[in-house]
Amino acid sequence: GMALIGLPLAIGALGFTGAGIAAGSIAAKMMSAAAIANGGGVAAGSTVAVLQSIGAAGFSLGAKIGLTSVLGSAGAASG
Repeated sequence: GMALIGLPLAIGALGFTGAGIAAGSIAAKMMSAAAIANGGGVAAGSTVAVLQSIGAAGFSLGAKIGLTSVLGSAGAASG
């Protein structure tokens, strides 16, 4: 449960926000590096693109269900 709240907050703290990537943030540095590596653009489905999507809109219902399932199983295995 905490991951569903904490992860989007952590992503936002990196600079991936609903208003876009925050200037001067870690997210901005990641985006710059990704754009340089890809010849000027950020590839769809890349780490930067996925994190920005989450930062902009939060997790989708499918992602929440998937994370809950994975994290629940991991918690049960470690407990």
